[in-house]
Order: sequence, then structure tokens, then C-alpha cells
Amino acid sequence: MDRSLQGSLAILFSSILWGTTGTAAAFAPDISPLGIGAFSMGVSGLLLAFLARKPLKADLPRILESRTPLIIGVVALAIYPLAFYSSMRMAGVAVGTVVSIASAPFMTVFINRLFGKANIVSLRWVMSFLLGTVGIVMLTFAESGHAAVASDNSQKLLGVLLGLIAGLSYATYAWVAKQLIDTGVKSDSAMATIFGLGALLLLPTLLFTGDNLFSSWNNTSVSLYMALVPMFVGYLAFGFGLRHVDASKATLLTLFEPVVAACFAVLIVGEVIAPIGWVGMALIMVCLVLQATEREPTESPLTEVI
Repeated sequence: MDRSLQGSLAILFSSILWGTTGTAAAFAPDISPLGIGAFSMGVSGLLLAFLARKPLKADLPRILESRTPLIIGVVALAIYPLAFYSSMRMAGVAVGTVVSIASAPFMTVFINRLFGKANIVSLRWVMSFLLGTVGIVMLTFAESGHAAVASDNSQKLLGVLLGLIAGLSYATYAWVAKQLIDTGVKSDSAMATIFGLGALLLLPTLLFTGDNLFSSWNNTSVSLYMALVPMFVGYLAFGFGLRHVDASKATLLTLFEPVVAACFAVLIVGEVIAPIGWVGMALIMVCLVLQATEREPTESPLTEVI
């Protein structure tokens, strides 16, 4: 198994774990979305920093050489869960998720074009991006048909805007982590630095959003699961994947997350997905196969176009 495939499989594994968060949160509806987002990302950040304390100490000189992008990445990390979960609340789970996740690959390419050294986008990437985007929109429409969302147009519009902010912030901290790794920083050190500093920004917000996190055993179980499994283990796998794949490919592979979320919603929560949704899933799977089996490109005729 070559390194690119290893990295792709690691990112797909992290997407599977992230895809369980919606189902897990459904078992604790009285917890604030902002609270669960800040708690899970914050606690996982502290755990990642503690686990990587030795390599982090060794990589500190290299990390400090990239102070400006690091600060940008930390701020983006802190913004992401707040924007993402707020988007789902205002625009609905389906729309908020599709805007946040489907916009991230485009945002990554945009960042690469502005600041990256290797601004290469292959025709295969573009085709898989289009397939994945069409598939995820079809899946969203299928879910929306069975989930009524009470929200006026202005609130939905604000939710979509927050989803775009979430996509940009996710793409930003993923890109910053990749840049640190490319300078010789170990992946666990890069993720630990961004998440550890991000935790210092996120955890204080629990003073305003953390009600009911531990009000019952059920809520406590959900809160700890979200922090330890999808966030902590998921981002360990994601950091490993970033060693071997480009940030634009990594964010595209995370389109697997809504597929997993939809399957869990059907199997565990009992939701129903229309046939168009299953067609959308098939398109997303084609997108993922194209990406997982592609080697990192060295040149592309689309470089000057995109």
C-alpha cells in the first residue's frame, strides 16, 4: 500500500468518526450545539497537545518560524465549530452540513492559489469535486424532504453564510497544518499545536454555552464520546493522512462524512432517505474512489485556469 493510499484511508477513517457526531448529538437534544462544539474541540485539543508533548517540544523551533500562519490556523480552528453548529441550527442540519463540507474543497483550492507554492489542480480532482458536490446536494435534498425546518428566509440565509465561514475556516486550519508538516514538523506536533492553542480560545466560551453538558449521565456520555472519539481519534487519523496527501485532496475526501451521517441516521435514528439521496451517495462514492486512487499530481494543464 503506497503512502498516498494510506493517507487517503486515514482521512476516510476520520470522516467515518466525524459522521457519527450528528447521531450522537441526537441522543442529547438539550445540549447547546455551540456548547458541544466548543467542548469536544477544546478537550480534544488539550489531549492532542498532551499526547504530542515530546515531539512538540522537539519541533517547537520549526513551529515558531511559522508564527503568522499558525495564528491564522488557530483562530480558524476556534471559529469552525461555532460557525458549523450555528449554521446547522439556523439553516437546518442538512443545508448547514452540505454548505460547510462541500465548500471546504473549493476554499482549499482558493487558498492554495493565493498562498501555496504548488498551485496544481488536476482534471481528475475537478471531475471528482463536481461529482461529489452534485451527490452531496442530492443527498441534502433527500434529507430535507423528510425533515421540516422551521426557519424564516433571513435566518436560513445567515445559516448558509455561517456554513461558508465554517468551510473556509476548516480549509484554513487544514491548509496551515499541511504547511507545518511540509516544513518538517511531525503531523502530531502540527495538529497538537493548532488544536492545543485553539482549545485555549474555545473552552472559555463554555461559560456561556456549556449548560447541560453534564446534567445527566446521558449528556455526559455524549459529551465525552464527542470529545474522545470523533474529535480526538478522528483528528489523530486526519493528521496522519495530511502527511501523505495534499490539503485539497484531504478536504475533498471528507465528503464521505455526510454519507456516513446519513447511513447512521437511517440505521439508528430511523430517518428515511428518498431514492435521490441514494443516487447522491453513489456519486459521492465514485468521487472518493477517484481521489483515493489518485497519486499526488506533479503538473496539470488546469493549473493556470483554476
